[in-house]
Amino acid sequence: MEKKYILHLETATKVCSVALSLNGELVAIKETQEDGYSHGENLNLFIQDVCQQGKITLKDLSAVSLASGPGSYTGLRIGAATAKSLCYALDIPLIAIDALTSLTELASEKHSGINYCAVIDARRMEVYNLFSNENKEALKSISADIIDADSYAEFTPFVCFGDGAEKLKTIWKEKECTFDTTIKSSALGQVKLAHEKLAKKEFENVAYWEPFYLKDFIAGKKK
Repeated sequence: MEKKYILHLETATKVCSVALSLNGELVAIKETQEDGYSHGENLNLFIQDVCQQGKITLKDLSAVSLASGPGSYTGLRIGAATAKSLCYALDIPLIAIDALTSLTELASEKHSGINYCAVIDARRMEVYNLFSNENKEALKSISADIIDADSYAEFTPFVCFGDGAEKLKTIWKEKECTFDTTIKSSALGQVKLAHEKLAKKEFENVAYWEPFYLKDFIAGKKK
């Protein structure tokens, strides 16, 4: 069997995660989560680490996959710039996996027979979210919503996960749902999905592709 190595980059949240896979199986992973966003300092170092663990060079890669969003504007820009640079330099395809679908892939390995609610923190009581059924089929389009106690009642029961789940525990304390705050964004969630896209040749145009921001970037005011 021909060896197909894919490098996976996850920079949509405060998690900075890089994985290397071979023919759909994880070879190495390096990730961290810090209070601030550390992608600029860590991403290239993590890429070097996983390649060393896998005993390959960048020239052995067949593709690069990355979290396409939604999520942190800065994190997504850093991930996109890094992925595009690698694809240009190595002349290999770019594969985009949305961050919420990647989260759902991780959740499906722990939970079954229930709807999935993937949420990424979008500040205050707003979250980026994706609802899927037990077969991981989308029940609604990805959106950014302000949450209240009655939100998404039509999808219960469901399991809620991602870095937006913690702040929903109180407001949804009466809702028929389970919270799994151990499931966070990780490049591991891209492994299976990226190899499926590689087999189908579902690639992005490296020159024109942009992350899926969902919301406009608003710069913070200087103090």
